[in-house]
Amino acid sequence: MSDRFSQAPISVLFGFDVHDATETDRELGRAVVELPVDNRLHNPMGRVHGGVLAALADAAMGIAFGRTLDEGQDFSTIDLHIHFMRPVVSKKLIATGELIQRGLRIGFVQCKIVDERGRLICQSTCSCTVV
Repeated sequence: MSDRFSQAPISVLFGFDVHDATETDRELGRAVVELPVDNRLHNPMGRVHGGVLAALADAAMGIAFGRTLDEGQDFSTIDLHIHFMRPVVSKKLIATGELIQRGLRIGFVQCKIVDERGRLICQSTCSCTVV
């Protein structure tokens, strides 16, 4: 099932491949976003720029939270924390965003980004608010 997050302008700009949502993904607040990596995303040291990783994590967490909203509701990220575990030069990154807890207005979400070999690249959390 496609949703409004799959073709967001930022997803198109960065080349995010947003996996289609199942009904379970919508109920639990889950999203998987892949990013093919090439040297356009590298910093001067030849590795994926940390800002790209933060954008990927933010997208996965935002999509996960957004899938729990009712029709016509919107949201905004309040804060984002990211911990980088290892430098990246891989060909593909996989971000999995999962809702931790949601109230009526505020939700807490986490994300793990791994490379194509399953190695943990970074871990992130954020808070979102329904607006």
